[in-house]
Amino acid sequence: MTNDTNPPANETPIQRAFRQKQEALAKREKAPRGGAFQREQNKRIEAGKSRPWMTK
Repeated sequence: MTNDTNPPANETPIQRAFRQKQEALAKREKAPRGGAFQREQNKRIEAGKSRPWMTK
């Protein structure tokens, strides 16, 4: 990614704003990956077995 001191010469204001937004988002702390579904997959639990109230 480029910094603000060296933007592309033909960059429009919209492109500049988008580039700055992407750079700001890239600097933010990332959320941890993997939730309950991923843990179930790793444990080889059959889909839906951990939530019996979800069955018809």
